Amino acid sequence: MFISSQSSAPSFRDFTLVMPAVAVGNVGQLAVDLIVSTLNMSRVGHIHTDCLIPMAGNDPYASSKEDGEELHTPAEVYAAAELKLAVLQIRAPILQSKTKRFRQLLVSWIKSSGFSRTVVLSSSHAYQRDDQQLQGTPLRYLVTPSLLKGSADALKEMGWREMERVPAFPGLTDGNTEPRLCIPGGGITKGLYTDSCKEDLPLAVLLVFCSEGDNIPDAFALANHLNDWLHLLDDNVSDTTAQH
Repeated sequence: MFISSQSSAPSFRDFTLVMPAVAVGNVGQLAVDLIVSTLNMSRVGHIHTDCLIPMAGNDPYASSKEDGEELHTPAEVYAAAELKLAVLQIRAPILQSKTKRFRQLLVSWIKSSGFSRTVVLSSSHAYQRDDQQLQGTPLRYLVTPSLLKGSADALKEMGWREMERVPAFPGLTDGNTEPRLCIPGGGITKGLYTDSCKEDLPLAVLLVFCSEGDNIPDAFALANHLNDWLHLLDDNVSDTTAQH
């Protein structure tokens, strides 16, 4: 359930929603932090749910002591009305027994809010890549048929690589086995993408192959990958600009 932090609930009609999947290296969450802080987005509400591990803390984007004293929760929504952009930041793991329910909650909220498209920022284990995924860029994308209708030309122009389908049983030469979508370490990414296809939701997944460790460079790469498409900033964000 979305609960507004303002006296009147904000309208997200025709907004783009960006959200992370809790996945390997927390890359999606780090990239969302970059977006919120760089664009100086305002908190407009939070998602109240028992599907996430409970947590609370100070404002991670505070620029003054007074701002830092505000209480923040595991799933918060930020907005930049001038960009028609909303961001859902998820700061806690999803309870394993409630992943399906959480996906259903997200799909329901996305549909009722009227977002024009949703972009999920995610990651996947680099060590579980298929042979065809070892060469070239570690960045991949997926789009639902609903979003592909209006974005096919833009995606083709950028030359992005779609997430490859891989054999269900690598090493076996059974011609009857169809390749499948596999995102190891991606959390709810695959499930949310599949749900969105069934619900005819315009949704894209941008992900990066990575390993656990210092994942800040991966977050910058993913945020800049998104910016190449949505043009949120004139210039891509870097470690230097983020420090300022």
